Amino acid sequence: MAIPYPHFIDTEKAAMDAGLLLPSSSRSPSVIFTQDDLKKIAAYKAVEYVESGMVLGLGTGSTAKHAVNRIGELLRQGKLKDIVGIPTSNITHEQALSLGIPLSDLDSHPVVDLAIDGADEVDPFFNLVKGRGGSLLREKMVESACKKFIVIVDESKLVNYVGGSGLAMPVEVIRFCWKFTAERLRKLFEEAGCVAKLRTVGEKEEPYVTDNGNFIVDLYFKRSIGDLKVASDAILQLAGVVEHGMFLDMATTVIVAGELGLTVKNK
Repeated sequence: MAIPYPHFIDTEKAAMDAGLLLPSSSRSPSVIFTQDDLKKIAAYKAVEYVESGMVLGLGTGSTAKHAVNRIGELLRQGKLKDIVGIPTSNITHEQALSLGIPLSDLDSHPVVDLAIDGADEVDPFFNLVKGRGGSLLREKMVESACKKFIVIVDESKLVNYVGGSGLAMPVEVIRFCWKFTAERLRKLFEEAGCVAKLRTVGEKEEPYVTDNGNFIVDLYFKRSIGDLKVASDAILQLAGVVEHGMFLDMATTVIVAGELGLTVKNK
């Protein structure tokens, strides 16, 4: 999807840093950005909050990868120093290593200064759905340890309620008797028209395996599931469930890139 982008000061700076805009004197008045361009602009804006000496949670996914790339670039340029990154997946770990970002873990750094990550859904109260990329457990562990958690999205991820996109709300489960667990999850939200499906990959539809060696059951809702904290507790009380993809009361800032430029929302 290509979107015409107007000119706003914050938007222009992030877009120029991302290499997507020339200075105003050198470009045409109408600029068309793709959805990935918007993700990159939001990511670069988020990295403006990073300071030397910080312990950073490094997110996973198509939006977060731009933030990790930018952090690596600023380290190479000497504009950031003494950064320690805590990756939220094996993919991000490999990306950060390739960029020369020093890495550690929560055992060594139990308090994280700032995390930057994308989201699959954001509701009006900053509640999130994450984990369609499969990294929900490690993301939640790192991002729940943060002093500040910045979420970066394009406007297609904004929803009226959690599950409102009609796309998956993932639940990580152990492999043992996963069908039994999936059916119990479905019954929990039967009134919301829940459908529970094992996530699979490839032509042979082999089960998707997380970095932690578990499976993912994706839940699809036709209606709101109601009180999210009640829903969260009900899911986590089921034996066989490891974690779910609802990130409640965790985001402190949401940066949205859309047709009217960048919007920065603080809780």
